[in-house]
Amino acid sequence: MYQVVRARLCALVCGTVTAFGRRAARRDAGMVTSEYAMGIVAAVAFAVVLYKVVTSGAVSAELQGIVKRAFDARM
Repeated sequence: MYQVVRARLCALVCGTVTAFGRRAARRDAGMVTSEYAMGIVAAVAFAVVLYKVVTSGAVSAELQGIVKRAFDARM
């Protein structure tokens, strides 16, 4: 009898522990928002660096040269 009660009590406690674990995992779901925010900040920083490179003198002149050659090409 004692072993049956102990087994049922253990099953009840183990079930409660897993329920607490599930709740704790659900509370951690808010971390996704901060990860998205960090991704957006990184993307904006990359865009700023890319903009600075493209609008620099040497790159801008080279891009204008490519466009002029494309418009001057015979078809």
